[in-house]
Amino acid sequence: MKACSRVDLVIQSEDLSSDAIAAFRVALDAPRPLRKTEAARLGALDGGPHDRKIAEALGRYWKCDATFVPVPMPARGMRALVMDMDSTLVTIEGIDELARLAGRGDEVAAITAAAMRGDIVEYSQSLQQRVALLAGSDASLVGRVLHERMRLSPGAEELLQTARAMQWKTLLVSGGFSVFAKPLQAQLGIDEICANELEIRHDRITGVVTGPATHQGKIVDAAGKARALETFCRSNGFTPDEAIAVGDGANDLAMMAIAGISVAYRAKPLVQAQAKFALNFTGLDGIPRLFSDTW
Repeated sequence: MKACSRVDLVIQSEDLSSDAIAAFRVALDAPRPLRKTEAARLGALDGGPHDRKIAEALGRYWKCDATFVPVPMPARGMRALVMDMDSTLVTIEGIDELARLAGRGDEVAAITAAAMRGDIVEYSQSLQQRVALLAGSDASLVGRVLHERMRLSPGAEELLQTARAMQWKTLLVSGGFSVFAKPLQAQLGIDEICANELEIRHDRITGVVTGPATHQGKIVDAAGKARALETFCRSNGFTPDEAIAVGDGANDLAMMAIAGISVAYRAKPLVQAQAKFALNFTGLDGIPRLFSDTW
């Protein structure tokens, strides 16, 4: 890939030290950086292969994200933030937690891991297999997951605050379940959600999963996520090029591929390799710091 004529390097972690910043500055012969609590921005760098090799090595050593970004890249040039839910907006995989409480944890987690790595091509098939293992489980397990195990990823609230400040429209799109997405929507003020429906009858999980009515009942898989992003952008009067897509698993790749900016958040290697940016050491609030007009 041809290097930009000028790029910035954004260094981030949840515990970024002054020594780490100094090491980057010296190694890259950079001017005095801009500084935030958990980040620094080194400007006017070459961004060629030599710089990138140095930044990658220092990032591994200091356990921080070292991200080259084009200049300018204004946050106010974007119109939408589209996020995956499980292991992205929240720290868990909802279906795995349901399965653990139902006593089917190992079986379901093995299928989930294979699907997220991309080993199982048909996501809808893997989801149906996992949900079938939950048949007959008490529906109260959903509430237990929400109250006992559902945790926001670091920086999630700050990211959504920035989205509101920037007037980004927000969409939570998930191959998981609306019973988890709806409470998150209410908690964080997310504009829209798109997630699958976990069938519950007579206070029992039936083992059946369907897609949302907006998708004619089709399971929200990789292609479904991409369609959701396109539909969301079109209905709000902008294009996918004006959207930021954030995800961690193989079923996020299709939507990330059509977004203007894609961010792999603590993601599988396959996803990191294909995303425009990857964050492994900072929280979700590291996403706004990639943009030039947030400093």
